[in-house]
Amino acid sequence: MIVLGLTGSIGMGKSTTARMFAEAGVPVHDSDEAVHRLYAGEAAPLIDAAFPGTVMDGVVDRAELSRHVLGNAAALKKVEAIVHPLVRADANAFLERCRAAGAAIAVLDIPLLFETGGRGRVDKVVVVTAPADVQRERVLARPGMTAEKFEAILAKQVPDAEKRKLADYVVDTSRGLDAARAAVQAIIDDLTVGKP
Repeated sequence: MIVLGLTGSIGMGKSTTARMFAEAGVPVHDSDEAVHRLYAGEAAPLIDAAFPGTVMDGVVDRAELSRHVLGNAAALKKVEAIVHPLVRADANAFLERCRAAGAAIAVLDIPLLFETGGRGRVDKVVVVTAPADVQRERVLARPGMTAEKFEAILAKQVPDAEKRKLADYVVDTSRGLDAARAAVQAIIDDLTVGKP
């Protein structure tokens, strides 16, 4: 089974591309979705112990937690030390289920693949990209997003040009959904056609 890492900077269309893989029958593990689940389960008591008052009715209050970590690198590291190993364990269990089911390819959707040293966990990397002006327009259209927040997020991410250099495959989402879907299918074909 080939483990495909799917990544891309904010606003590049990674979630849409992940959906395209899923629609094509490829199992996809979404790290963000795993965090949401863990915040309502296993991670909640650990977060509450580290940041009292951030868990309401057994679920991490993301806005409250955000207030604790915003601009506080040490607090963010503490959250990551709790959450990242749980997400990784969740992804490993997903991969085991995929192997057992005989999947040819499985996708790990990891927003910060390069930033968190995740390259070694995958066989190939797909980077989702779009021109900077398209990215900016998409991100600033999100509710509650500001130019300052956007710049702060970008500052923490490996630059798009660098990601593209490190990629095995690139999907440009600025050319429309059909072109992106065709790129996804081409990747699937490249990894499976003629393979036993």
